[in-house]
Amino acid sequence: MSHAVRAAEPAEAARAAAAALTLDAGEAVALTEALWRPPAGRRWTALATDGGVVMASISQKDPQAGHIDLLAVHPSAQGEGRGTALVRAAEEWLREQGARQARFAGNPPCYAWPGIDVRYTAAACLAERLGYERYHVAWNMTADLRAADLSVADEVARLAESGVTVHAAGDDRKRVAAFVEEHWNERWAWEAVNAAGLHYAERDGRILGFAAWGSRPAWFGPMGTAEDARGLGLGRVLLRRCLADQRAAGQDSAQIGWVGPLRFYSRAVGARAERVFWLYRRDLA
Repeated sequence: MSHAVRAAEPAEAARAAAAALTLDAGEAVALTEALWRPPAGRRWTALATDGGVVMASISQKDPQAGHIDLLAVHPSAQGEGRGTALVRAAEEWLREQGARQARFAGNPPCYAWPGIDVRYTAAACLAERLGYERYHVAWNMTADLRAADLSVADEVARLAESGVTVHAAGDDRKRVAAFVEEHWNERWAWEAVNAAGLHYAERDGRILGFAAWGSRPAWFGPMGTAEDARGLGLGRVLLRRCLADQRAAGQDSAQIGWVGPLRFYSRAVGARAERVFWLYRRDLA
């Protein structure tokens, strides 16, 4: 069965995502809205067929790698070839843009997931049936905000004794973003600017570390501490302040995305490894 593919409208993309993304129902609409506002310079498209939508993009930093950012087919329309039609249409658009490879993988800094959540088994099966190979695994940790100890008063007082102060960014957000870009990369800097919440630590006017949340809806991250300031306990304080914000915003839990240091998050807030993502890729002929 063939399915006509056309340009998608924001509202229909949101409807398809809300119905299909059962593991992300609470933020499905926000995800599509975020992908609709990517960083400057990113080329992207949103395509639809009746009951389904796909969003794809290419970044200037790696123009030969195309990303399938979101694929959603309404449950009532699944099993009829719409997913295949949408992926193939996205691949064709990526070819036209000069991409040599298509990936089911997050295109940071503005992305939905690191890859395909293994619990969306039908999506993983579709990718493999269409010739995509699994090339990497990423995982998230979950912090239970109802049970986590997020107190920081004693630690903030201890830091103050050594001249370190901790702040929520306001008008100085761009200053923090400049620090992030200097020590890490422009992708994290974009997330710092666009985060719902941003906290940082400084001493004598010099920023030492930062943590952000909500640049990807409802998730925590990124965060980092300057190399010469590590060991002061800044990460724990900044993490807890961000998670406290998320709890105050009504979240019961927070996803810590694309995690590296499992032990740190486990010890700091009792986070557990939970969501696993498979990253897929296919060369485009």
